[in-house]
Amino acid sequence: MKDKLDLLRDMRSEAFAGGGEKRIDKQHEKGKLTARERIHFLLDEGSFEEIGMFVIHRTTDFGMDRQKIYGDGVITGFGSIDGRLVYVFAQDFTVFGGSLSETHAEKICKIMDMAVKTGAPLIGLNDSGGARIQEGVSSLGGYADIFYRNVRASGVIPQISAIMGPCAGGAVYSPAMTDFILMVEDTSYMFVTGPNVVKTVTNEEVTSEALGGAMAHASKSGVTHLTAPNDIECLAAIRRLLSFMPQNCEEKPASLPYSVGEELRPHLTDLIPENPNQPYDMREVIHGIMDDQTFMEIHPYYADNIVVGFARLGGKSLGIVANQPMSLAGVLDVNSSKKAARFVRFCDSFNIPLLVLVDVPGFLPGTDQEWNAIITNGAKLLYAFSEATVPRITLITRKAYGGAYDVMNSKHIGADLNYAWPSAEIAVMGAKGAIEIIFKKEIDEADNREAKLKEKEAEYNQTFANPYKAANRGFIDEVIDPKDTRRKLIKGFQILEHKVDTLPQKKHGNIPL
Repeated sequence: MKDKLDLLRDMRSEAFAGGGEKRIDKQHEKGKLTARERIHFLLDEGSFEEIGMFVIHRTTDFGMDRQKIYGDGVITGFGSIDGRLVYVFAQDFTVFGGSLSETHAEKICKIMDMAVKTGAPLIGLNDSGGARIQEGVSSLGGYADIFYRNVRASGVIPQISAIMGPCAGGAVYSPAMTDFILMVEDTSYMFVTGPNVVKTVTNEEVTSEALGGAMAHASKSGVTHLTAPNDIECLAAIRRLLSFMPQNCEEKPASLPYSVGEELRPHLTDLIPENPNQPYDMREVIHGIMDDQTFMEIHPYYADNIVVGFARLGGKSLGIVANQPMSLAGVLDVNSSKKAARFVRFCDSFNIPLLVLVDVPGFLPGTDQEWNAIITNGAKLLYAFSEATVPRITLITRKAYGGAYDVMNSKHIGADLNYAWPSAEIAVMGAKGAIEIIFKKEIDEADNREAKLKEKEAEYNQTFANPYKAANRGFIDEVIDPKDTRRKLIKGFQILEHKVDTLPQKKHGNIPL
């Protein structure tokens, strides 16, 4: 038995060595952790249990029969984060550049299947040179096996992808189908075709960083939800992100202990400027309402005219969607609609209640928006809210104009409670545009056009630039004092905690993609 235990010990040591000391040193020189180090910092101390440590590839072509390393370039297994079960795979760039082979893919598929069966989140730490060319179609088939499982697991368990090195070609599509993507600045990139192919086909000169680096995808494409300056902060962000989510679609997010205290927030009363065209930061409203230091913004650099993220209210996890008057006056456009729709659908998939903060003057006009399908993309957000069955509360802080009023979780599309501050303005459009339509003849015939414009604008504002017409109709449940907002919302979500709502029986809806 001693000889056999010695053999096991030697094999384990060989597996732990990965691609060898030189390659590990190179990984560190690039400012990157190794796959095993990443798992160590991600999971609770001592919780990781590895599966498939001794797997090796099966190919014999191109001299590969002389290059066999235990694990085959990916470490897979399970452990815990804050005591909760999670499954993880970490590609090992020191072994064949982390390239994906048939057996590499089989290891990932095995833990994906286990994650779905046991109802626990899946985390992928991607650092790979792509498909293992020596294996040809077997490698490509491995990618497709993973893609298929990503789709089957979607909406069943949370799936999180961290891009911690290269991720190119077909490899990008697995992260793209997961719920959240995080990237490490300066050491990671994602693209379907790299700079050399781009130069050959389009004659564009571009670097990997500019084409598919962390900030490019965080601010331009919206592919990446969060970025981090280094591996350790990226792993810490994953741990925090998971804290807002349940284990699977059958559970609710965990609540933190909370004692109701003095919930009045007087400073909220002074946040809305007297001038209705003056911007203010909606994040101040969010921080003023939520539990202290709990707001985690998602997609902070993309479509910043809308703010989305997670926070806690009274110890309970919430998803927040909020127009941002500091950017484009908070209008809805193509990118903000897509960003918010995706977030709403995630929250609804995993039983996370939604709070919607509204200050929206409408949809952004212009040929660029129309030609880029603002109709279809705006409809995505409308569809997402209408489809959502989780508890939903809306608070209108200032403007709610036109179709954007309907889209932003109005009572008409199934919101449970709709509140407004006294500063709310709910109308088809702003006063200036409205009076030029309603009173066109009267204004045109006036001796003093400017005076008549001001008179009619004041008349329109008195009639519509308030929340009371909507409250008269029951479209607003209550007009509330801003300082009392937090208490109202805590009570509102408490009564909705056991809400039951179901969609009509169907295979699935056809969202306007």
